[in-house]
Amino acid sequence: MLAAEPSDLFLRYSLAMELDKEGQHDRSLSEVATLMNWEPPYVPAFFMAAQQLARLNRTDEARTALRSGIDAARAAGDAHAAGEMSEFLAALAE
Repeated sequence: MLAAEPSDLFLRYSLAMELDKEGQHDRSLSEVATLMNWEPPYVPAFFMAAQQLARLNRTDEARTALRSGIDAARAAGDAHAAGEMSEFLAALAE
């Protein structure tokens, strides 16, 4: 499906989630990075990246993803996503 619709953000996001579940973290994070660098960025990708990076004990990278995600969410007018990422960022600081 993705080959037929390479610009379908939800398909890319779904693929990244499945790759994460299968333990293919580098591939998953690569797909997520594509979404984070999309124009405009796909805001849920930042939170997904941060969660995955935190699980992999890559906390500094998770914090970076969250900070960028908060900025992207605010730029998109998505206060809810910005709030969720801010809470997760605070939790990582503990």
